[in-house]
Amino acid sequence: MAAHTYFHVDMDAFFVSVEELFDPSLKGKPVIVGGKGPERGVVSAASYAARKYGVHSAMPLRRAYELCPHAIFLAGHRERYAEYSRRVRRVLDDFSPLVEMASIDEAYLDMSGTARLFGPPLRAAHLLHERMKERTGLNCSVGIAGARMVAKVASDQAKPNGVLWVMPGMEAAFLAPLEVRKIPGVGKVTERRLHDIGIRRVGDLAGLDEAFLEKRFGKWGLALAGKAHGLDAGGWYDTPVGEDEGPKSISHERTFGEDTADPEVLEATLARLAEMVGRRLREHGLHARTVQLKLRDHRFHTITRARSLDRATQLDTEIFTEVRRLFRAAWKPGTKVRLLGVHTSGFDTPAAQLDLLDGGQSERWRSVLAAADRIRDKFGDASVSLAKAMRGRFRERVHEAQPRREEDRSE
Repeated sequence: MAAHTYFHVDMDAFFVSVEELFDPSLKGKPVIVGGKGPERGVVSAASYAARKYGVHSAMPLRRAYELCPHAIFLAGHRERYAEYSRRVRRVLDDFSPLVEMASIDEAYLDMSGTARLFGPPLRAAHLLHERMKERTGLNCSVGIAGARMVAKVASDQAKPNGVLWVMPGMEAAFLAPLEVRKIPGVGKVTERRLHDIGIRRVGDLAGLDEAFLEKRFGKWGLALAGKAHGLDAGGWYDTPVGEDEGPKSISHERTFGEDTADPEVLEATLARLAEMVGRRLREHGLHARTVQLKLRDHRFHTITRARSLDRATQLDTEIFTEVRRLFRAAWKPGTKVRLLGVHTSGFDTPAAQLDLLDGGQSERWRSVLAAADRIRDKFGDASVSLAKAMRGRFRERVHEAQPRREEDRSE
């Protein structure tokens, strides 16, 4: 089998960099995207200037404010990031027919067989690097390797704004001195479990027997063994580039600034979340068969309730009707709520024929929501909304999109 050449392209501080395009005065300053400093929520992205103070994505905003109170805190603009992600994708499509967006700001490219067009891997990567800056105004880091997992690690090591090629046969040597958390899918839980058995570097992990790792970690242990040797193994890497593209679920959550037991506010928030989920379903051309409610009360007790629909939907109204039903069955009046979430999954092809029993109501809602989406595209998400959702409007916080499949599910 011919050797593959993979690129992993990761946009540098993507959300912050997009904000800098619209406000150049932010350049070089500590900028944190995700919300206001003292409020609830988490950091979506931080500029490199902010990272010097220990701020990183997924950190509580209040902690980020403690570390860097003089930072500029921004709620963010989801529509801007989506538009620039599309621009990034158009650049990538010029370099390979096999592109897979791992999240809004990173992608894998199979560059095998493109040498006649773009030259050897390093030259092609520098050309992509330059064209990305030229066409989007954004910097990126590019990792090159014969395995996607190694390419991803390489792009991380190349940050910011660099290119790193791990040449064939050098994968294990490249990985060996790195901390085990550098392996994609190894989070805090697995890292702690590996530390417990004396494994801190990838080279330590590579020296363990596969049977031992399987006994200790199950199938994920076998994947770990392969990754430690620079192989594509487990989770994301089980299918070729581009074959498994598309989200497995779409959801939105709202953490209240203050816990609330007001039923009108709670249901209005659910209506707003249903709008946000419905719009994303339509953007992806998806129809969801499963709707799930997430509810966390003031004691941090979290419950989830789900229902499978008779037919798949992408309509805000149908999503809201189902999630409100789940909410009313799960919530005890008077209980203060900290967080609400609406989650959809089980994507399916819509029925070929309209449901004649609803008198064409679903088709009318499709037309109405399509028109609403066009207005939002032009004037912003706040320009039009369901009446029920008006009291539930809030400034949407944006978050770095995570890969669609996490190998380390214990976290």
